[in-house]
Amino acid sequence: MEFRDLKQQYQVLKGQLDAAIVKVATDCNFISGKQVGELEKSLANYVGVKHCITCANGTDALSMMMAAWDVKPGDAVFVPDFTFFSTAEVVSFQGATPIFVDVDADTFNMDVLKLEDEIQKVICEGKLKPKAVIPVDLFGLPANFHEIEIVAKKYHLLVLEDGAQGFGGMIDGQKACSFGDAATTSFFPAKPLGCYGDGGAVFTNDDTVAAYLRSIRVQGKGTFKYDNVRIGRNSRLDTIQAAILQVKFDAFKEYELTNINLVAERYTEKLKCIVKTPLIPEEFYSSWAIYTIQLDDRKQRDNLQAKLKEQGIPSMVYYPKPMHLQQAFADLPYEGNCSVTEKLCECVLSLPMHPYLTNDQVDMVCDAIRTYLGK
Repeated sequence: MEFRDLKQQYQVLKGQLDAAIVKVATDCNFISGKQVGELEKSLANYVGVKHCITCANGTDALSMMMAAWDVKPGDAVFVPDFTFFSTAEVVSFQGATPIFVDVDADTFNMDVLKLEDEIQKVICEGKLKPKAVIPVDLFGLPANFHEIEIVAKKYHLLVLEDGAQGFGGMIDGQKACSFGDAATTSFFPAKPLGCYGDGGAVFTNDDTVAAYLRSIRVQGKGTFKYDNVRIGRNSRLDTIQAAILQVKFDAFKEYELTNINLVAERYTEKLKCIVKTPLIPEEFYSSWAIYTIQLDDRKQRDNLQAKLKEQGIPSMVYYPKPMHLQQAFADLPYEGNCSVTEKLCECVLSLPMHPYLTNDQVDMVCDAIRTYLGK
């Protein structure tokens, strides 16, 4: 059994993927080929924004937006404590200070009440200027943007949606990567929409920001490649990855997103009386990048993981350490209260999750969990 079965996905899409790859190789149009622009238009239309600017990876997408907003030393940027490292890392890239915010125990996403508490603490202390907030669509579920945006507006903060895991999710029919002042996603192979390498994108309705991003992703270019009007970086999405994503995007829209929600429903139905299963609030729709259950404590979690491994069932722990305890951030003043994150890091376990998971495979995983827990 695969945790995220990219092998099966390739076999299903093999004819189309092979043709797309060969087309790029035949044309020898490896950098900035027409497939990149076509993909950007398709993704922007799907999300419902004016601009999609692709780049080399999801971390660059976040970092480019920090540069676009001139995040700098003395600024405070609020990020979830329970997330992947890059969400906070890009803040430090700019010399700014990430402020860690606890998450909701049921959704795993940023707790809006805790967000306002941390903003007020920063304002009262007076050492940093609140600049932005980066809510994460963790495990495929969009963050509570309706309430987050109210708080952000109250304190004049910019909102950057980190949709690395959230592409395809929705709130009241509005798609992930369209919330806030801008949004980013990742095309890392294991993401809901993944390529065969690294890739990322920024989504925005701001024409000025879009033009800036298109410039800095190619060494700060102006009207042509050798006209450099600002300091930039080399962060282009390869044409071959764009071609792969075009094929995968069609499958994602046609059946993968629906199928993975059916898998999630089966998991939840079979496990809801055995362990704590993920909560999807009313009017929310997840793209299920990861299906994560909660056990009682670390010992129970680790023992279950070992038992699953004995039966050939892969599982993962996302995430074993809170952001505020990462050594890279040891020099930051941390006076928060992220007790929910600390507990989650002790008890979460993620199960195999992908659109090609069969009912028999789901049942096998659930039976193994039920047997181990004696239920």
